[in-house]
Amino acid sequence: MTSHSSYKVIYDTDPGVDDAMALYFALAHPAIELVGITTTFGNVSVDQAATNALYLTAIAGRTIPVSKGVAIPWCKRQEATPAHIHGADGLGNLATRQAVDAQLDPRSSAQFIVDMARALPGEITLVAVGPLGNLSLALMMEPGLPQLLREVIVMGGTVLEPGNVSPVAEANIWNDPHAADRVFAAGWKLTMVGLDVTHRVAVTVALFQRIADRHKHVATDTLHHAVGFYSGFYSGLYKHLSVTPGCFAHDLLAFIYLVNPEFFTVETKTVRVATEGLAQGQTIMNRRDFLGYHEAAWAIDKPRTQVCMQVDAPACNKLFEDTMMSNWLPRQA
Repeated sequence: MTSHSSYKVIYDTDPGVDDAMALYFALAHPAIELVGITTTFGNVSVDQAATNALYLTAIAGRTIPVSKGVAIPWCKRQEATPAHIHGADGLGNLATRQAVDAQLDPRSSAQFIVDMARALPGEITLVAVGPLGNLSLALMMEPGLPQLLREVIVMGGTVLEPGNVSPVAEANIWNDPHAADRVFAAGWKLTMVGLDVTHRVAVTVALFQRIADRHKHVATDTLHHAVGFYSGFYSGLYKHLSVTPGCFAHDLLAFIYLVNPEFFTVETKTVRVATEGLAQGQTIMNRRDFLGYHEAAWAIDKPRTQVCMQVDAPACNKLFEDTMMSNWLPRQA
């Protein structure tokens, strides 16, 4: 555990199975205080993302403001949602859902981010694990946002690891590359947790079975079901995940970085995003920043991003299991 006693976090998300894993880790971890959830299109439509965020928090017995954000990319055409990965509903096609009466915050997600940053200057960490349209729009509304937020942690992008939607692009960045490039160029304390590390940390279906057995709660049963569906996709692609059924815990690692950054090796370099052509969505890191490249985007004085390049996978797995097995859920009636 790091020395910082508590992190106030806005979670910008498109739930999504790994988004749900990350959400429940955040709710279970004693040092994380979720002060709001902002939603975006990506794994599902923004309407479904908002519905899922309300549902997942309600069944876990929490009341957290949830707002609905951007529905489409800033410039590029919208892509089809990956129902074969997350399910048509984003949670592995749940057979039934409990009735919940939670309501959305009336503000747009971008407005919510700006309002919270202004109300608590220097205190909010924004953990963004979907396409970055909400953050890009909030920047347009409040150009001083980089000075108002404590930190931004983005699950997205890749440097050396092959992409998952093209040879060079990761899905969150590819879904809205123009918004992502604005975010990477904005000049805040920014960390990128991309495929270079998320493809090194697998979580097993058996672990989620143990978590469900430990709690005997609708929230962990829901997560176990969703992970079963999600791991079915990954088991068909990666041999080690077919031998031991499981999946990558992409979004989870953004929160693990927040509370235990020492688990990661980072390089601090300028990162920009290719917005057009065959490389659309590629996160390009200037690995030779001692050179004076001709293109102005790579000038020595441009904002830097902390890019996670290596990770202690066993430490991440242990932290996740220990946190999820703790007494974080209310007893069901």
